[in-house]
Parts: sequence; structure tokens; C-alpha cells
Amino acid sequence: MPRPTNSFSALALLVSTLGLGLGCGAEPVPPAESATSSSSTDGVKEGPKEDTKAAEVKGPERKPFENPGGMWVPSQLAEHDAKLKGAGLELDPKALTDPMQPPLGAVVSLGGCSASFVSPDGLIVTNHHCVTGILQFNATPKQNVVNDGYLAKTRADEKWAGPTNRIFVTRSFKDVTKEVRDGLDKLPNDRARSDQIEAREKSLVGACEKDRPEVRCSLKAYFGGAQYLLVEQLEIRDVRLVYAPPEGVGNFGGEIDNWRWPRHGGDFSFLRAYVGKDQKPADHAETNVPYKPAHYLRLAQKPLAPNDFVMVAGYPGTTNRLRTSFEIKEALEWGYPRRIAAFEEGVKVLESLSKQKEEIAIKANPFLRGISNALTKIKGLAEGLGKGGVAAERAKKDAELASWIGGDAERKAAYGDVIAKIEALVAERKKTREEDMALGDVMMSASLIQAASSIVRIAEERPKADADRDPEFQERNWKRHEQKMARLSVSYDRSIDQAMLKLALERIAKLPEKERPAFVATIVGKKLDAASIEKAVKGLYEGTKLEDEKARLELFKTAKLDDLKKSKDPLIKLALALRPAYKASEDRGKSFDGAMALLRPKYFEALQKMMGQQIAPDANGTLRVTYGSVRGYRPTKDAPIYTPFTTTSQMAEKHTGKEPFEAPSKLLAAVKAKKWGPYVDASLGEVPVDFLSDLDITGGNSGSPTLNGKGELVGLAFDGNYEAMASDVIFLPEITRTIHVDLRYVLWVMDVEGADNVLQELGVKPSID
Repeated sequence: MPRPTNSFSALALLVSTLGLGLGCGAEPVPPAESATSSSSTDGVKEGPKEDTKAAEVKGPERKPFENPGGMWVPSQLAEHDAKLKGAGLELDPKALTDPMQPPLGAVVSLGGCSASFVSPDGLIVTNHHCVTGILQFNATPKQNVVNDGYLAKTRADEKWAGPTNRIFVTRSFKDVTKEVRDGLDKLPNDRARSDQIEAREKSLVGACEKDRPEVRCSLKAYFGGAQYLLVEQLEIRDVRLVYAPPEGVGNFGGEIDNWRWPRHGGDFSFLRAYVGKDQKPADHAETNVPYKPAHYLRLAQKPLAPNDFVMVAGYPGTTNRLRTSFEIKEALEWGYPRRIAAFEEGVKVLESLSKQKEEIAIKANPFLRGISNALTKIKGLAEGLGKGGVAAERAKKDAELASWIGGDAERKAAYGDVIAKIEALVAERKKTREEDMALGDVMMSASLIQAASSIVRIAEERPKADADRDPEFQERNWKRHEQKMARLSVSYDRSIDQAMLKLALERIAKLPEKERPAFVATIVGKKLDAASIEKAVKGLYEGTKLEDEKARLELFKTAKLDDLKKSKDPLIKLALALRPAYKASEDRGKSFDGAMALLRPKYFEALQKMMGQQIAPDANGTLRVTYGSVRGYRPTKDAPIYTPFTTTSQMAEKHTGKEPFEAPSKLLAAVKAKKWGPYVDASLGEVPVDFLSDLDITGGNSGSPTLNGKGELVGLAFDGNYEAMASDVIFLPEITRTIHVDLRYVLWVMDVEGADNVLQELGVKPSID
């Protein structure tokens, strides 16, 4: 069943944070405050200083629209007509209510990042950090495109992104709330309710996809399950790399600048969608042709300025604004500290391994950037929820809701027990959360353990009728699993796998003996110390055949459970031994979700009635729109205001010649010679790099197109500011800012770097020698 609504559970928290890092890319550890800030961060190495005067160049003044927050479902924008016009939208507001028409029809999902079509030949623009996996797939020590970037001069030079990459083009939304929710309150228990929702999901998805192999359908829960939409998307399976700038552009500033302002990163890259000659999705083949999208974005003709209207359309992943205060408290006091410790350890290990060989560094890069990104986000969340007072604010809102419910007999009859019941569920979950978290750690730590687990699971599910299988292992997903098994041949490294598994086991060893889950003895034996962990992990990998792609695929496609039980492969034996513990954890999660399927919608309904206004649902990976204006901010009450644009000269001043401040020589020479071309900003006197807005985004929005009032492309969203990480729980309008790469910088970099063919496809004439 759709379960993003309960992502605060121990196991799901692990999965969601890792998914954010590894899926959507990379961003990082609280770095030093920039020189334009009045405060400093103790114990953190400072990067190059900012030119305060350059950062304070002011553009034309006009009172901006102040965004109160909201990642809006397009259909909700029908109620925003006056607000949108007042904010500066020049399009007919009705255009934003139809996801299949421009400009929203040009916005696509990469399955973890967002992107948009920008030419009639399927050219797509997204963030550089969204293509790190694609770069790793194509990198070798001799041609290290991770560091050096890549330009395909011709269509024939465009590099395949690999078997697991997808582009999803949304085609329809259908409200199926009645079909999913009818009769749920009459079922005998929570597990039965969960199972019924799952069965209805499989039926709806199966009917949607029947006889249409080009289509991928999914059931999405909104407002904690109060509403369900069936989303239909075209699934493009042949994705190719067109252009990625060097690491010194796409990840300029690295971990030091990540989540921070001022920022000077050129976080952009270009892909292309390919399909069969009939324009239908097809597996990768040399005979495929560029996809012809129904809509694509035009580039802005008017320069962007402070206070201008902007909006972002994309596919944000997860927010938790409709969570109760005790769920937030559990994450703050228990979940976040454990994840922070785990990610800090992971970063250290991956950095150390990356220094051993360039080949290892290439394979570790996506994982390192992803874990670093998750680490900083969780640190920011914890700091904002705790020191920032957001958790206390949420507790105050729950108290107000309880008082509102208790103040009226009718409300009390309808909602009187909902808050108490959610609190009781969260308390009950605490009994097994250490085991769930530890099990999740082990299962997620090593790619070969995941492969072995998938082999065991498909062997369990294959004999069943497809309608009775676990949704993840229905026939519609078999090919995806096979492609993941094949993809491992490029991303897998034994030293990385072993090191991450050892870390997971070492964390368990640090628990008090009474709190250690029983399953760990299956891996290490009765004695849990460094020597036994080292010996156990070494034995698992020395005796396995799963490092061989052919062996992995053969087992996944044909293995029977009885045969696997006879296997001597240590990783298969481990997956079988862990299966009962993992199934118990899954069962607990399903019962929890079944209970929440009744409680969460009631909680939301009460909250909305108390507030008396429209509420945006939590992010769930579906198309959303957020709108506001180009604005700076004051990071603290006493700090100077950050202005909303950074410049190329500031980027050059930051350059040190060493990572992560190592800009390409061509760009530095162009800055020195003041070769701005047509991309110069009149008020700045040079090319802008990045800009700020007060838009409301989260992980998954990476790569989202930033549009002006005419629906034209002005930039790409790629980050947020550290001070406002808690906005995933409560939007903080005074300090929440989105960081975008300016379209003018994108075009300037490509002009200087010689990506003339890409510029020409975008309708831009190269003009810099």
C-alpha cells in the first residue's frame, strides 16, 4: 500500500533518508558561515571569504509577494486566481491547474529528482547532482567524467545513462478515494485494513497498466490517506547524457557551501529522452530516436530581478507537516541522533576509501554525496526542531487542536480520541524501534545483501498468483529488479560493501547487551566484537557468487525457495536467516499503517476545520507547484540581510585551485577578461550565478524548473538554506529560502566551455570566443 505517510517509523526513516541522499543526489555538513554573515560556526573549517560589497549589489525595488508556504497540487490552484495575479503571474492562472498543458506539461520526474523538457527533440535540463549516478556509470580512470564533465558533440556521442534510469511524463490524475477507502472502518483489525488497501492498490494499478507496457501507474495517498489519486505516467526507459559541466562547476563549493548562502554552484546538466521509432518507450537501443514531447519550456527573454515573481513546478518527495507533535518528538530525540551518528561514520569511511584508488573514488562518489546530503539535512532538521523551537510550536498547535475538539460536543464525538490514539500507536512502536532500525541498517548497508534479499523474496513470491504477490515483487517489477542486478556490475565495490556492513554491525555492538536484536547472532555469532565482525564480514564475501552478474541474474530469474535453502552461498544463507526478522518488522509496519489509515485522515480533517483554510498536502513524490518571489533574507534577527544574487566575480574570488573550490580555467579566464556576452545583468554589471527565492521545496524538487510570470525558464532549483531545514515540518516564511542556479549562468558556462550544439538547440547563438 502507499506508505509515505508514516515515514517517521524507525525502518522507514532510514529508508527515506538514504533514499533522499542516494536517489536525488548530493548536498551536506554544517559548513562555515560565509563572510557576509555576522556569526561563525565553531569547529568547522572555513572556506574562502566572500566579498561583502559584491554580495550586496541591489537591484530594482518593488514590494514582493511573500510566500506563506505550500507545495500545491495543481487542482488546488483554482482557488489561487487572485493571489497568483497579485503575486505577478502573467499567464492565465487556469493554465497551472492542468498538469498536461504548458507549462506543467513540460515538467517531468526522474524518479527522485525533477526535470523539464527544453527542446522539441526531448532535451531535458536538471541538476548536476541528479546525474552523479549517470556520470559514475560512464566514468573510468582514463575518462573520469565525474570530475571532468562530459559534452556530446553529436547525438551519436550521447552516453547511455544505464538500465535503471527513467523519465516519467505525467499523463493523468484520477481521484479513486471512494474505491480505496470504502468500508475500511468496518474491517476487523489494522492488518486487515492494510491488506485491503494493498489489494485495492494492486487492482487499480493493474487495470491502469493493462495492455499498455509504456505506462507506469501508481496510487498516491494525500492528507494522510484522506484522498487517493491514481497517477498515470509515460515511462521512458532510454535516457542519455548530453552535457554535464566539470565537477568544479556543478559541485563548486562542495560540502563547505552546501545548504548555505552565498552560493556559487552551477548545478545543472542536460539529458535526452529516447524512444522507439513509433515514439513509444522502448529499452535502450541504437535504433531509438529522440522523444518528441507535447510541450517544452521556452527560455526567459526578460532578465530576472529582485522581487520578481517566480514559481517552481516539480516532484517533491516527503514532508511531515501533518505529523503530530509526539511523532516529531520521537524523531528529534531518538531517530535523528542515530541517523546523524550513522551518516557521520559513513562519510568518514567513504572518504577514506576514496583516497585509496581512483576507481573506488568513482564508485563511492554518488554514495558519499548522497549520505553527506542526508547528514546535513537531518542536522538542520534537528537543530531547527530543537533550538529553533519548531517542535515546541508544533506541540502548541496540537494543544490548540485538542482544545478546539474538546470545546464542542459534536467535534468531540467525531475527533475526540484521534490524538490520543495516534500517541498510543507511537508509544507502542517504541518497543521494537531499536530492532527495526538495526535491521534496516544491515539490510540497507550493503548492495549484495540487498541483492540476496531480493533473490529470496522473488523465490517466495514467484509461485503465487500475481494478484497475491507483494506489490514490490509483482511481475510488473521483475525487469526493474533484473536491471538493478545488472547495474551493480558498474557501481559495486567489495571494499565499500564490506566497510558499510561492518559499520552497521559495529553500531549494533555499541548497544547495551539487553537491547541488541537477536538477529545479529545470525550474522556474527554469540560474541559481538570487532574481531568477530571482521571475520564474519570477510567470510560472507569470500564465499559468495553474487559478485558475478550472470550468477545474480540467474538466481533472480529461476531460483526456487527449496533450492535456495540448500545453497551454500553465505549471502543467500544470511538472507534466508534474516527473513523472519525482516518479515516481522514488515508486519509491524503494515499494522501501524492500517491503524493510521483511519486516524490520520481524521486528524487532518479536524486540523483543516480548525484552521478554516485550504491546506497543501504533504509532499508525496507527485507534481506540485509553489510560487513566490526573488528575495533575500536575514539568517538571524541581528544579522545583515543577504541579497538574492551572487556573481561570477565572487565565484572567481572563491577559487583556490583545490577541491571543492576548483573552477575550470576557461571560466576563470572569461571572468578576468570580463567576457560576459549577452548574459550580463545590467544592475550587477556581470553574470549572475545563483539566486534566492522564498519558494517552498524539499528533496525531490532538485532539478525543478524555476519559471517567471510568463511560464518561461529562468533557472533551476537545487538547494535550500540550512537555517530553514525544519520547514519540512513547519514552513518558516521569514527564513525559508530556495537556492536556484540562474539560467544566465547556465548559458554563460556552456558558451565559455564550448557546448555550442546544446546552446543552438536551446535557440541561443554562441557569442563568447
